[in-house]
Amino acid sequence: MEYVNGGELFFRLSSERVFSEDHTRFFGADIVSALDYLHSRKIMKHDLKLENLMLDKDVHIKLTGFGLCKEGITDAATMKTFCGTEEYLAPEVLEDSNYGRAVDWWGLGVVTYEMMCGRLPFYNQNHEKLFELILMEDIKFPQTLSSDAISLLSGLMKKDPNKCLGGGPDDAKQIMRPSFFSEVNWQDVYDKKLVPPFKPQATSETDTRYFDEEFTAQTITITPLEKYDEDGMDCMYNERRLHFSLFSYSSSG
Repeated sequence: MEYVNGGELFFRLSSERVFSEDHTRFFGADIVSALDYLHSRKIMKHDLKLENLMLDKDVHIKLTGFGLCKEGITDAATMKTFCGTEEYLAPEVLEDSNYGRAVDWWGLGVVTYEMMCGRLPFYNQNHEKLFELILMEDIKFPQTLSSDAISLLSGLMKKDPNKCLGGGPDDAKQIMRPSFFSEVNWQDVYDKKLVPPFKPQATSETDTRYFDEEFTAQTITITPLEKYDEDGMDCMYNERRLHFSLFSYSSSG
């Protein structure tokens, strides 16, 4: 993908600790719009988390991390693969049940909770205890949250996927209706016309100030060019021939 100099949403949240509900609404609307598009293309994101949410130069969300996505998922289609990031796994995944697109909306609930509360809704270093919390524990909300925010989060993180917001055939349209998003113009979200919550201070397309120094301080290792013999022939050619000896065609590229 292209370079996006707004950095990770995770890094931004780590710097600010919590987002206001207005800021969360802006980013949340972008995520809903992106997932709505993926689902319309029969793609389930499957591993939604803060680290997979990047910000472009205009502070709009770009989804990354499609290694675990599943294609061909319609309203009725399900899968049973146990995969994903532990803290973001939906209950139906942990129960080894057939699950569908609702896992993406559970993930939206988790990242939205993180944005407004500054922490995960369920956490324990012991994975077995963490999974038990996800399956059995009620979500705890800080007193600072509005009733609209609590209603949205409660709807997204229902233990029963058939009862969660977005879990039915209306998919994303059901999430666009709650009062938390009542003043959002979804066409403006799609057209990127909403005013971002802050103006990026990046001075150029290659400014890295919104990336953690853990990554920007790393030494860059350039992949070496393939070695050639004295006649200019690719030294790997003979080795490649061993692997593709039965093929009748070789690309010139």
